[in-house]
This record gives sequence, C-alpha cells and structure tokens, in this order.
Amino acid sequence: MAADAAKKKGFNIIAVAHIGETDSILAEKVDEIIWIKLGQLGRLIKSLKKFGVCKALMAGSIKKRRMFEGIKPDLTGAAVISRLAIFHDDNILKAVDRALAKEGIEVISSASFLSELFVAPGCLTKRKPSRSEKEDIKFGWDMAKELGRLDIGQCIVVRKKTVLAIEAIEGTDETIRRGGELAKEKAVVIKLCKPNQDLRFDLPTIGLETLKTMSLVKASVLAVEAGKTLVFDREEMVKYADNAGISIISI
Repeated sequence: MAADAAKKKGFNIIAVAHIGETDSILAEKVDEIIWIKLGQLGRLIKSLKKFGVCKALMAGSIKKRRMFEGIKPDLTGAAVISRLAIFHDDNILKAVDRALAKEGIEVISSASFLSELFVAPGCLTKRKPSRSEKEDIKFGWDMAKELGRLDIGQCIVVRKKTVLAIEAIEGTDETIRRGGELAKEKAVVIKLCKPNQDLRFDLPTIGLETLKTMSLVKASVLAVEAGKTLVFDREEMVKYADNAGISIISI
C-alpha cells in the first residue's frame, strides 16, 4: 500500500526487503528490490545509497521473536546492537534511524503516503460499548499506557476491571487469544500508542485479522487511540465486527 501510494505521487521506489518477513508481492510494486537477512544493516544502508535514496520509510513488521532465532548481523548491524542497553522496539528502531541519519538518509513517517488509514474519534461500529465495557476501557487505558511507557507492548486485554493479558514479544493476536480464553467471553481489548512513541514508525495497527482473533475468543470490544492508530481493511473489518457483535471505538 505504501509503495502504490508513493508511486502515484511520482516517486521512484527502492525496497530493501527482509527474507522470511516481507511479502514477495512487493517486488511487483517497486522499481528495484534488494533482499537481505535480518541484521544486515550495512547491506541495507549500502543498497539505499547505491540508488541515491535520501528519504526512507519503514513499512510492515518483523516478528519480535526473530531476535531469538540465530540472527547473524553484519559488521554495521553488530556495531549498532553492541551499543544498545535494552532490546526493546523503540530502542532498536531509533538505533537504526540514527545509523541511517549518519549516512544522510532521513527516515520519514511510515504513514507519509497513507494518512487516510489513521482512525478518527468515535464508534466505528453499530454497537457501542455498554456501561460495564466503558468502565473496563477506562480501567485498561492507563494500564496500556504504562505498558507502552515501559516499551514492552501496545495491547492489553481486560474484563471486570482485571488485567487478563499484556502484550510482550508474542504480538497482538496471541495476546488477544490468551486474554480472551481467560475471560471466556466479553473481553475488552485495548491497543494504544506508546506515550513517547516516535510517530514515524511502529504505530499501532488493527485490521480484519485482529477482529477474527477477537471473534474466536468471543471478545466484545476493541478500543484504540484516535489519530495514532492505522486501520487496514476498514470496510471489511467494520462489517465483520457488526456481524460478530463486536464494538470498535476510537478515543
């Protein structure tokens, strides 16, 4: 989507894609694509400089658990990693950003060409949260912000003012599944931007798959932060939520 939108604005697009993570269809959407292994930061920078890239954006995601699967960084990647005190999302991404900036490459917002994906305030679905669900949202909101402040994750699952699951390295879907199974039904899922989030990357995202996971465990509400959450497959997602009786609210 980012490549399509940038191309419509007349940009030439060079993609540096990660083997085992990036969808191969991207090759059809760009002018040039270079495939690298996770941790090959030197090759990433060299590839961008080869084509004269001065602005870059990070689109898509990489599974956090990959850091435990025997990554073999190149010399540049190893140098960046050695300077990290904490291996949390923001620390890693900001370190990559600094490495690119030293080479004259500016990292811009991942939503630079997709501002229409940001969700506005309000209830997206026919069903609005009930009184008790609103209380759970209010209770969970501060908890989710604290989780984000610690740069651990963006998602939390609550019911009856009780925290059932918090997101760590496993990702949002597994967090919802775990919390929803404990709730049995009517779990409230809250996904927020971190308080000190660099809005250029790692923004919270929701989509049809999020709703399908919620439906599996009979979760009832998805609460997100207006203006800081990217929504994919919006039309299909809202239709699915309405059919499943799930409320989606942007605050």
